Amino acid sequence: MKRSILLVEDDALMREFITDYFKREQWEVHEAENGRIALDIFEQTSVDLVVLDIMMPEMDGWSVCRRIRGKSDVPIIIMTARTEDDDQLLGFELGADEYVTKPLSPRVLVARATALMKRKEGTVGRASEVQVFGDLSINREAHVVAVKGTAVNLTPKEYELLIFLVKHAGKVLTREAILDAVWGYDYLGDSRTVDTHIKKLRAKLGDEGRYIVTVIRSGYKFDVNI
Repeated sequence: MKRSILLVEDDALMREFITDYFKREQWEVHEAENGRIALDIFEQTSVDLVVLDIMMPEMDGWSVCRRIRGKSDVPIIIMTARTEDDDQLLGFELGADEYVTKPLSPRVLVARATALMKRKEGTVGRASEVQVFGDLSINREAHVVAVKGTAVNLTPKEYELLIFLVKHAGKVLTREAILDAVWGYDYLGDSRTVDTHIKKLRAKLGDEGRYIVTVIRSGYKFDVNI
């Protein structure tokens, strides 16, 4: 089955260029030239991934990202010419999974998209057991996280982060180690991205998360002794 992508880019030539590369790799591409069209397509079409430009007419990418993440955990890659760290952090705070800067190589973008999908798809079915930590349960076969029996809606990156912390329970993990494992060795962004995602993960897990994921000096620890 083909993977499908919603490509949101107001530059027609760039959109055509990127679309061509995705189609070469057998992706089905849905194109949108602005944020409002993108949201209409998203409401009517099931897609596996969203690649989203930030600087667009009518509705910017930040607003689109916020709207999509409010109702779906579909992976989102943000692309923009803005390189400031605060912009990247804002993207991750809004729920983006990857952040690429322009000028970009469509081949690299497709590779990042493919790797992101493989990581997401690869988390299903690795283990059949349900892991329980107090009121927190993780069903890795079903890819479901719950607190006190209520499912918690995590983005793919938040889920990957939680699984990595659980896998190394009891160990102190530096930000650099987490970046390498969850974001990849080629990630060039700010290490504060880890802090942002940890903060969001703890908030979503509620009281359970606040004392399971603890700050230890310059790193983090998933504590199973609760």
